[in-house]
Amino acid sequence: MPSSLTIRQNCSRLPDRTRVTVEPRNRTPAETYDAVQGRIASLTDGETDPVALMATVACELFHAFERFHWVGFYRNVGNATLKIGPYQGGHGCLVIPFDRGICGRCASTLEVQVVDDVNADPAHIACSSSTQSELVLPVFDHAGQLLAVLDIDSDHPKAFTPEDGDRLTAMLEPVFSQVRRPEFA
Repeated sequence: MPSSLTIRQNCSRLPDRTRVTVEPRNRTPAETYDAVQGRIASLTDGETDPVALMATVACELFHAFERFHWVGFYRNVGNATLKIGPYQGGHGCLVIPFDRGICGRCASTLEVQVVDDVNADPAHIACSSSTQSELVLPVFDHAGQLLAVLDIDSDHPKAFTPEDGDRLTAMLEPVFSQVRRPEFA
């Protein structure tokens, strides 16, 4: 069990220890990404536990962007299967095979998926009827193996751009590249 000193040291990295806030509305998406990337880098510095990292990233992203209505990870547990990991928002699907859904497509192709209208994509699994658009990114460990996918849903159509995928990919790489293959299936 960590000592109270260890807990205080880790929590001292928080820019605002009382609560996480949504970025000011007058910031551009690039400015918001820069701020979030800085907070995530600070909060995750030295951490290698994949669940702790996923929880921190999901929380920061969910609270930073108003258009992100669900943010979470689906962990690669082997056997071409994803299982729910840390997330923010309503309930997610518990298990997704690689051959189903946008998350499964991302896991099997290892490519970022930007879906402007989930209702027009027959692969979409409707975990929430309010979801209109989706962004899914592969997350790799230190060896370049698929660790998880990051799934972001929005209740707005066309909420995501390829630039969102690029910024998030660049943000995730340094966070998860230190993770050794986890034993948390």
